[in-house]
Amino acid sequence: MPTELKEMNKQEVLTHNGAEQTRPGKVFVPRTDIYESQDHLLLLADMPGVGQDSVDITLERNILTIHGRVDPPEFEGYSLTYSEYGIGDYHREFALSNEIDREGIQASVRNGVLRLVLPKSRSAMPRKITVEAE
Repeated sequence: MPTELKEMNKQEVLTHNGAEQTRPGKVFVPRTDIYESQDHLLLLADMPGVGQDSVDITLERNILTIHGRVDPPEFEGYSLTYSEYGIGDYHREFALSNEIDREGIQASVRNGVLRLVLPKSRSAMPRKITVEAE
């Protein structure tokens, strides 16, 4: 995993800004791929059933928190008798280093995949140092 991003331990109780949140059902850790280029990190989190209005991303101190809500489908006139498909919310936390430009973070979601672009700060980017002759 890139040095700029570190996964946090899973918590049993979800917290947000110091307040507990309780919601019945399962909470999944979304599978995430992280790519690194010279100027940014790209984080892709698989969160089926999560849309733009049901995902919260917060950055508090150095902790990036991703929380997605999924409501079970309801079919009018039917009640659930048997289910094999697990439905639940998603929660994951990452610790960011100071090498990430917090003001430039961008997020989008499409077809159940959350895409986060985490730009590196100018001080973290590689630079060429010129050598002068004496």
